[in-house]
Amino acid sequence: MAGKVALLLWAQTLGLAGAQTTQLLVDPPWRPAVLWDQVTLTCQGLGTTGAITWYKDGQLWWQEGPDNFTVTERGTYTCHRPGTGLSPPVIVSDDNLVLQVPTGVLLEGDTMTLRCRCGHWNHTVTRVRFYQDEKEVRGFINGTELSLYPLQLNHSGQYSCGGLVGSWQSRSAAVAVIVHVPVDNVTITPGVLEVTPQDKWTHRETVAAGIGGALLFLLLLMGVIVAWHRWHSVATRKQQERAPLDPPAPQEEGEVLYTHVVVTKRDSQVTYAELQGPQGQPQEPGDIYGNVL
Repeated sequence: MAGKVALLLWAQTLGLAGAQTTQLLVDPPWRPAVLWDQVTLTCQGLGTTGAITWYKDGQLWWQEGPDNFTVTERGTYTCHRPGTGLSPPVIVSDDNLVLQVPTGVLLEGDTMTLRCRCGHWNHTVTRVRFYQDEKEVRGFINGTELSLYPLQLNHSGQYSCGGLVGSWQSRSAAVAVIVHVPVDNVTITPGVLEVTPQDKWTHRETVAAGIGGALLFLLLLMGVIVAWHRWHSVATRKQQERAPLDPPAPQEEGEVLYTHVVVTKRDSQVTYAELQGPQGQPQEPGDIYGNVL
């Protein structure tokens, strides 16, 4: 239970952290973006509107720019917002042949569509082939597109495509694809985040969660221990307060009685007292008494 709580808090912390970073959105949502699609880039995050700084190929390109604009030059773009920092880079390509994959996170079980495109001289690409890590991919090919379903972890890799552009054989640059495991397949142990895919016989991946996850788990565990200790102490004390006093043990013959004094009459000069015998019985004449003053 403590591990699940730690995982929940840890996931919420990561979600909040991700929401506070600058993101560079691409429309249409394909990567790499291509110049002939009239791509629009939008800088999303916190900070004052109009205070955005744009960078192109690692150099300052537009200071105090707008939130979004339509790209007219190829290159690698990033943006900076004062409230959330620098965004991840976005590539806008103008290559002769380009392999495109969807933007966003690709999850195990999803469908991924690959597109092999040519945007020069109104040519189309024919005899298209797709490659993963330099090995040809077999799948459902519809003209210049390839659909992979359902995605598995072994679909991660470097993808490219090749074909005839006019009468010339051409090959695209490689694009990295990473397939992620859905959150409901994640379990946590102290210091380690273990990711178990649905097909446990073919895939298993263990990812170190880092010192932050371990510290969070230890803090939660310490809190549970302290709370239990306090509750146990209070319960024990109350039980002791409610417990009746043990009855006095019977007195042996010859012992001196010091307790169970019942005052029967008291005035300013003399105090009269009756000493009860064992188990409340009257004393015998031979019993010995202690002084009671």
